[in-house]
Amino acid sequence: MGLWSLEERINRADLIEIFKMVKGITAVSLSFFFDRAEGRSTRGHSWKLVKNHCRCNSRLEFFSQRVINRWNSLTEEEIGVSSVNAFKSCLEKRKNRQMDFFKDI
Repeated sequence: MGLWSLEERINRADLIEIFKMVKGITAVSLSFFFDRAEGRSTRGHSWKLVKNHCRCNSRLEFFSQRVINRWNSLTEEEIGVSSVNAFKSCLEKRKNRQMDFFKDI
């Protein structure tokens, strides 16, 4: 039926929340959760986030850790859209192109 699984919806919602933080739409600051990768050569887009090292596996399930790899793999065109709805449609297109993008393997 083309419905999103629970895992895919959670990962999609995480990406949408980061998008809102980057664009300043939400009251939560991006710097509260993430460090931006500045001064490094970044491929893809200019809003790359730094993934901090963690020693325990439970930390990997936190919002600030689980979403970084997926966010960093987005393109500049997907990040550069002006509205949340446009970003959602970009994510829908990404799902159609790359079926396992929203799944944790």
